[in-house]
Amino acid sequence: MDSPWITFAPADAHRDYHALLSYLPLNKYSAVPGFFRFSFQIQKQLRSTPGIVGYALRGKILSRNFWTLSVWEEQKALMESVAKIPYGQAVRALPPPMGSSEFTRWKVVGSSLPLSWNEALQRLQPGVPS
Repeated sequence: MDSPWITFAPADAHRDYHALLSYLPLNKYSAVPGFFRFSFQIQKQLRSTPGIVGYALRGKILSRNFWTLSVWEEQKALMESVAKIPYGQAVRALPPPMGSSEFTRWKVVGSSLPLSWNEALQRLQPGVPS
């Protein structure tokens, strides 16, 4: 299940942006509803977050594997968003039922947006599901 790419701000085709891919495996099926609850709250937060360009979510519910893909104007905007509620609250609440998460960052040029899942998932470390 892939959510559509949500564009929050237009991208300048010639500018560099910061991309973040996160891999978020859950250890228990019982954690899936809470994960979705936090995901929807975070998506709502992103609508009013300065510096966000776009966002998408991918989930393979039967395997309990989830990925987020976001693009930011600046690294600072990303870090400030992580510190706010509900994101910070989710980070504290989910670790017990969460497996080993992976985070990959890279720079992208605005003309390549929106990012494709195929391109983003190729950036994962070997052994991380895609």
